[in-house]
Amino acid sequence: MTVTTRRGPARFRERDCRLEDLVELTRQRTDLAAYPCATRIEQNVLVYEAAALRQAVAAGAREEVQDELVRALTEGPGVVALSGAFDDAPVVDRATAAYDELIATEKATGAGGNDHFGTGANDRLWNALEKLAVLDPGTFVDYFGNDLLALVSEAWLGPSFQVTSHINVVRPGGLAQDPHRDYHLGFLSNAVAETYPAHVHLLSPVLTLQGAVAHTDMPVESGPTMYLPYSHQYAPGYLAWRLPEFRDHFGAHHVQLPLRKGDAVFFNPALFHAAGNNVSADVQRMANLLQVSSAFGRTMEAVDRVRTTKAIYPVLRARRRAGADRRAVSRALACAADGYPFPTNLDLDANVGGLTPVSQVDLVEQALDEDWSVDSTHAALDAYAARHQTRDVV
Repeated sequence: MTVTTRRGPARFRERDCRLEDLVELTRQRTDLAAYPCATRIEQNVLVYEAAALRQAVAAGAREEVQDELVRALTEGPGVVALSGAFDDAPVVDRATAAYDELIATEKATGAGGNDHFGTGANDRLWNALEKLAVLDPGTFVDYFGNDLLALVSEAWLGPSFQVTSHINVVRPGGLAQDPHRDYHLGFLSNAVAETYPAHVHLLSPVLTLQGAVAHTDMPVESGPTMYLPYSHQYAPGYLAWRLPEFRDHFGAHHVQLPLRKGDAVFFNPALFHAAGNNVSADVQRMANLLQVSSAFGRTMEAVDRVRTTKAIYPVLRARRRAGADRRAVSRALACAADGYPFPTNLDLDANVGGLTPVSQVDLVEQALDEDWSVDSTHAALDAYAARHQTRDVV
């Protein structure tokens, strides 16, 4: 007897994206009975009362709660709201005051302002995690000691996760984002995303967790995040979110939950989502946008990529000058330099032609194409490294 196994596509292509497939997935309705720890469903999104979760964890059901949250983010709608997650209002207010001070300091010194996702009167504070720790370590410990942040992050990523944070302040009149998916593959152009095999498209969402903490009350008119429940289940979605028909569908069918100060939302990074328009008269909407990353996205050994690339650049340049196979030179460069531009300092390292800055590989390929001298290339690599270091702003 011959046993055949049905296989999915080895590659996802933009041309294969079909809106009707996404529509079928997003017709699913969330069944509250399947999520016994949840309190209610709002607009197809699971809402958990933080006090009830804490009570369940205290009663010894931590793993059961975490398993349910994972199901909610995979089999379920892909987004959960935690009402009262940050229940110590004075701590949230202290953090808000610190973030306001940091934003004002950066404006006064001409720093900041490198907002990759919007323009105008809105403010974005990159690397708010480190900056808060330096400015007000006591508030940092009280704020990031939050038990539910740890609960959800560990549920999705396991232990040893890493947290990054940036602040988004959207003032009245602030415009909505385009619907999108998030880091990693969501930051890449479709042409680049197509070069990654299908299993990497399926892997990308489990490498990070997206979250947001409301630092102000957020009525719908202030533009809290819009979501398309169940859209994370659409496998080629990293290639679909830029396509006009998918954006139109999002615009017609997204949901938008009002939040109160201290509420938190966590969602699968493959969920189609976007910040909304702030059409309120006076709400300065502040959210702490959290991106939690798996411990596994690292090499086993520490390698000084700048030092390694400097060492081989004279050879690479000489080979290119001598007419060597460009592909062979590029293959050697790819093993020495970093081909991925993240992590970086988003205050200093601006996007180039998309949602990503240049990588070390991009930089050195340009140097080879333009036949830069060794000294010029070494200086450019040093400047690149400097852009990836954080800096004091307080």
